[in-house]
Amino acid sequence: MPSPRHDALIKMFTFRPQLAVEILRDLMGVQLPATPLIRVEDSTFNTRRSDDIEADLLLVLGSPQAPAHAIIVEIQQDKSKEPRQLARYAAALWLMLGCDVTVLVICPDRAVADYYAQPIESGLTGYRLQARVLGPDGIPAITDPQQAADQLALSAMSVMVHGRDRKVVEAFATALNDTRDGHAPKYYEYAYSMAGPDIRRLMEEIMTSTDWPVYSPFAREHFGRGLEEGRAEGKEAGKAEEAARMVLLVLTARGLDVPDDARARITACTDLVQLEIWATRAAVAHTIHDLFTEPDGQPR
Repeated sequence: MPSPRHDALIKMFTFRPQLAVEILRDLMGVQLPATPLIRVEDSTFNTRRSDDIEADLLLVLGSPQAPAHAIIVEIQQDKSKEPRQLARYAAALWLMLGCDVTVLVICPDRAVADYYAQPIESGLTGYRLQARVLGPDGIPAITDPQQAADQLALSAMSVMVHGRDRKVVEAFATALNDTRDGHAPKYYEYAYSMAGPDIRRLMEEIMTSTDWPVYSPFAREHFGRGLEEGRAEGKEAGKAEEAARMVLLVLTARGLDVPDDARARITACTDLVQLEIWATRAAVAHTIHDLFTEPDGQPR
């Protein structure tokens, strides 16, 4: 069953597909075609109409007309998926695209990583799949803020598995605080969603000591709510200010003298209903006194 960690990892790879290439090439030494073209494809594919195959994420290198390599990204937090399914995914995609296929399995848990790292016997003679598995031991503990800033996605994954090391979270926090990457809040959200409760608490503690706003679901909810309330209040204030200005314009256009105390009363009013009443009276008032007098003769 998908979890916040699973969903955050998928979002991160979808947001930056190049991350899968960098992990395979730079961390695992996999030889991949040198092409800047990489795209996210529909992760549901099949070889028969009744036999859909749905991977977590499907990336294709090269042009749509001539695919050069395909990468299937699977997020596995437990051993619930039969390994042979991964071999089936790769074979079906090879048949469909006609290019080589790599299966990249991300496993935050060490035992799960070991399970999927074993060669997978497909049941077809001569076809054995070796998935590329990235477990916690393969994710570096990034403690250098500059490296964290240069590799925000990998640093977020580092927080996920090594976040109990305060230096890892501090490097990530410093990178977010100093980077000019406009997507920095996304990476905080990814890391926060992927981390366990104890690491989340440490993240919030460290981030609140920086100048960078805390982007946790809790903070976003309450900050966002306050922001929306502030915007609503701002709109109401703007409407009141404009209404007060119109009352004064009508009075001035009609040549009525507006004493300072009356002007101050009008501009200080934030009651739109009252301002509308004054605007209506301003069109027919003979004196400023008429503006503030009710039909029954009582001042208002």
